[in-house]
Amino acid sequence: SPARSSATGTAAHPLVDRYLEHLTVERGLSENTLSAYAADIHALLAFLEKLGTPLDACTQRDLFLFLTHLRARKLAATSLARVLSTIRGLFSFGVLQRMLTEDPAVLLENPKIPDQLPEFLTREEMFRLLSKPDASTALGYRDKVMLELLYAAGLRISELIGLQLADYDPQTGVLRVFGKRSKERLVPVHFAAQKLLADYITLRRAEFKPLSQHIFLNRSGKGLTRQGVWKCVKRYAGEAGIRRSISPHTFRHSFATHLLEGGADLRTVQLLLGHAAINATEIYTHIQSGRLMRIHEQYHPRSTAFATSTSRRTGNKA
Repeated sequence: SPARSSATGTAAHPLVDRYLEHLTVERGLSENTLSAYAADIHALLAFLEKLGTPLDACTQRDLFLFLTHLRARKLAATSLARVLSTIRGLFSFGVLQRMLTEDPAVLLENPKIPDQLPEFLTREEMFRLLSKPDASTALGYRDKVMLELLYAAGLRISELIGLQLADYDPQTGVLRVFGKRSKERLVPVHFAAQKLLADYITLRRAEFKPLSQHIFLNRSGKGLTRQGVWKCVKRYAGEAGIRRSISPHTFRHSFATHLLEGGADLRTVQLLLGHAAINATEIYTHIQSGRLMRIHEQYHPRSTAFATSTSRRTGNKA
């Protein structure tokens, strides 16, 4: 019998099974990304089922109706763009595999996505948040190390919870991180985070009665979950008086932002973040532009700030 989606109860199509297998085996997508693709496809299948239209008879009109349905649900432009990408990939694959005769998604256009700067914490906010875990308890110490590492290495949440004991070299202070599509990178950790991590691994981790090789464990001794990290971030953000909504990814944005503010170049930040292409890192160029503007204002001989500082040194009026 055909596979069924647990979320919708909709019977899957052979094309869907083959496409998801292609994404898993040939493209090596992560479990989380694959789940998002599957959810998008099954949402389309459920909609087509209500129309009485099988997937291989889907038309451009059917897809426009589906997108209108999603817009009526106030789906964000970024989420809508992701659904469109999934649909395009599915139908394009179907044509290539000769499971479909034509591609009804070929003329679909992406919604305009407004430019959004990444949400990040100021240095003062970050230091205040990092001071909140109670390091006198095993859980508090674990949380402190975890948050410090998110900020020290700019890790994604999946990278953090995936860290295992063998991934940290205490001699060099370097983490081996497995990012998207299991791409490996080496990330140096500053001395303060090295000390905290070393003490946690050698002194405090055993208190969790480990049943896993993961560095960060829950009360049961198993690897910490995404939900567990989210709860920690929300809790300590509240205790630090940070009222706006932040997530574990905010630490990654703050890491990149503060590096650029300190003078790091974009290429270095790209390597540390594990971005495959520089354009993914360019969302942070607003920070670099602001810093360059301040330097220009301070040192260019025709700027007001430069003229004022010069007149003060020489005793002349500007």
